[in-house]
Amino acid sequence: MPLHVPPAPAPALRTVLTALGSPTAVREARTPSLRMAEGPVTPELPLPVHVLDRTDPAGTSTRLAAWRFLIRCGERSVAAADTMLTPDGWAFSHFFEGPYITATERALRQAENMKQSFQPRLLSVPELYMLTLWLHGDCAADGATGHPAPSDLLVPLAPAPPGIASHRPHRFAEFLPLLTHRLTAAPLLSSPA
Repeated sequence: MPLHVPPAPAPALRTVLTALGSPTAVREARTPSLRMAEGPVTPELPLPVHVLDRTDPAGTSTRLAAWRFLIRCGERSVAAADTMLTPDGWAFSHFFEGPYITATERALRQAENMKQSFQPRLLSVPELYMLTLWLHGDCAADGATGHPAPSDLLVPLAPAPPGIASHRPHRFAEFLPLLTHRLTAAPLLSSPA
């Protein structure tokens, strides 16, 4: 089924296009593959990046943290660009590369082969150093708002934390207990003895 990619705010896209057109921004980026790209580069697949702030008996809480664009050159993504919301509106944040770009593309291809249509988003769980592709069941929803529904799918991207399989879809309702357990155990692991 086709994925229904939510439209990014026009100012977010403009800031990425401006950064891509700036030799200084590209040259100073810590992304060798972007600096060495031969041919035109284009921002594609804008995905809202939500951060999981809370999982407790009162429910889950997420917030929009960024819009991420995969930067393509020819047939492959060579980098990504994040934007952030500032008091003056959307602003370019940074370019980056690494395993999450390839993992995001793989998870998106995997989602396109599913029987149900989804709206793709990214969900970050900072305390676990985990990023997931969040497949939201309401394709008409505003990609910048909301929280995972029990039937939404989360696909952990590689590299995933130990004990969590990368690229294996989980219904949010079934995955939430594992996340909650991991998040409540994390402070115990990091506190001094």
